[in-house]
Amino acid sequence: MSTGIVILAAGESSRMGEPKQLLAFQGTNLLQHTIDTALSLEATPVVVVLGAHAAKIRAQLDESRLLIAINPDWHEGMGGSLRTGLQTLLDTHQDVSTVIFLLCDQPLLSASTLNHLIATHERTGFDIVASEYDGALGVPALFARSMFAELLALRGETGARQIIRAHRARAVGVAFPDGAIDIDTPADYRSLSQLSTPAPV
Repeated sequence: MSTGIVILAAGESSRMGEPKQLLAFQGTNLLQHTIDTALSLEATPVVVVLGAHAAKIRAQLDESRLLIAINPDWHEGMGGSLRTGLQTLLDTHQDVSTVIFLLCDQPLLSASTLNHLIATHERTGFDIVASEYDGALGVPALFARSMFAELLALRGETGARQIIRAHRARAVGVAFPDGAIDIDTPADYRSLSQLSTPAPV
């Protein structure tokens, strides 16, 4: 099985007042932390989808190990970023059989979380393996190739969570309670200093 990772980082961060992708975190920034976690899965292609603030964010990325996808219609919603990221992945790695979508603002993401998604898919064969937190399934989430056509047809505000909900019988959840911690506002960011860091993997 070949897995690709798409990191969704195209948002405007309107509630933060500045690009949250570049907020300092653990000696780097939130986006780079997510990238480093994704790259820790060796031989896994990683696509980063940018939109708002694309030039500013891109200038701080090392593209030697990444694929950058620009979603010019980022303001229309998450669907376009999912579609853009997956299409970029398939254009360069046609053999991928699964894709994991990540957000850039879940600071307690770890490699063990991603490995758990992959291992659960391999063990169960479910088409969707999603993180479970706050009583629902969401991102990080893995989608099998059987879901790619529907993902590539996404438009507007429809994102991964809506796809998972529409195909609940084909989905299985894995516990990731720290997925509920995301960074949307200055208050969220201030609270980061009070959070425990992920266990080493």
